[in-house]
Amino acid sequence: MSLDALNALPDDSRLWLIALEPAPDAAATERLAGAMDAYVAEWRHKGVQYAGAWTLLEGRLLTLAEPTMTTAPSGCAIDGMMRKVNRTLDELGLDRVDPMASVLVRTASGLRTLPKAELEGHLSDGTLDAATPVLDLALFSLGDLRNGKLEKPLAATWIGRKFKVATTA
Repeated sequence: MSLDALNALPDDSRLWLIALEPAPDAAATERLAGAMDAYVAEWRHKGVQYAGAWTLLEGRLLTLAEPTMTTAPSGCAIDGMMRKVNRTLDELGLDRVDPMASVLVRTASGLRTLPKAELEGHLSDGTLDAATPVLDLALFSLGDLRNGKLEKPLAATWIGRKFKVATTA
């Protein structure tokens, strides 16, 4: 899927990114699509109907955006949304990448989840270098995603600072 499903939303829409590990197969993706379509269509809290949209980027990045949550956030509506999404993922047997324990990087073979505890070893053996793209699952706005801020070279991230990885010239 592409960002086309989010085209109607403004750049300042609030964004949530959930990385799935591994990428779901075709049947699970179809079931996920049905559940997410239904959920987004009925997403409401305390009489407020939310106008969210979602997509599955690269077959494994569940991407949800909503235009009013940036300026008028509702913690209860966000919590309810996350509970429903997580319950759906659990029912489908889809695991999530824990961003507290792992990072998602782009390698020649595609997206790869690496435990944070193994980063130093991957830097030492050359699996990772200063230019390796690291995905930022904490992006706040749809505009950031549209403007290419999902990926940063490793040297420009906390990983580069922690392990003193110099930016390549």
